[in-house]
Amino acid sequence: MPKIVAEIGCNHKGDFAIAEEMISVAAKFCKVDVVKFQKRNIATLLSARERSEPHPNPAHAYGETYGEHRRALEFDIGQHMRLQDICAAHGVGYSTSVWDVVSAREIIALRPQLIKVPSAQNLNWAMLDVLSCEFGGEVHISLGMTTRAEEEKIVKLFQSNGRGRDVVLYACTSGYPVSFDDICLFEVPRLRSAFDGSVKAIGFSGHHLGIAADVGALALGAAWFERHFTLDRTWKGTDHAASLEPDGLRKLCRDLRAVSRAMTFKATDILEVERPQRQKLKRIAGG
Repeated sequence: MPKIVAEIGCNHKGDFAIAEEMISVAAKFCKVDVVKFQKRNIATLLSARERSEPHPNPAHAYGETYGEHRRALEFDIGQHMRLQDICAAHGVGYSTSVWDVVSAREIIALRPQLIKVPSAQNLNWAMLDVLSCEFGGEVHISLGMTTRAEEEKIVKLFQSNGRGRDVVLYACTSGYPVSFDDICLFEVPRLRSAFDGSVKAIGFSGHHLGIAADVGALALGAAWFERHFTLDRTWKGTDHAASLEPDGLRKLCRDLRAVSRAMTFKATDILEVERPQRQKLKRIAGG
């Protein structure tokens, strides 16, 4: 059965009450398997110059500078502990994307089922080494903006630490939103072929509109599905436009699970459901 991750990320707008509501909606109404946030250490991740510059898209800024913007959207580790407890209370898995070594070690201490590496940080070799050596759970890695040589290097790092089979790789195009021409679904079987036996599974992280492409990714062999989630696509923030609202995410979960159940061969030549119809309708003529 496919696993579906609701990527809340920073779509909570820095408001803990909104984050809590989003967990409840994703778990109870949409029926996802995992809810995911993001964790950054601003001082580690951004240089002094980057922190002092304005947001590149002022309409979506939550502060006068990019540093203030990022701090406004950031939950501390104590709040992440509370989010993890809220997820458990709603019967849904908790996870977080980590963007630096400090954040990785903070989230490792919470011992979630999985930790996500975003495309932007999948060449952060120090952080990947920490995750492969210090975290006992699954490491899910998006491959947007990544060459095939870099993909191989990422997998080899985890293999060298005996952790290759704990890795899930996600086919991903890093755009917000992505047109259908750039989704590139055939990356799913390519990754399955390239890393068969080397990693645990292949996933699909989509930033496109609608939910049709996800069903295609399932048919091509993706086992994990990650979509950005928001309560309102018109909210301020760069991720909302490429996110699914509650009804869209609910339908995605419904359709992926329904299609997964349908992807079988017939167990017998004539199924039980067919026998009454065969007896009533089947005509055998001419010998």
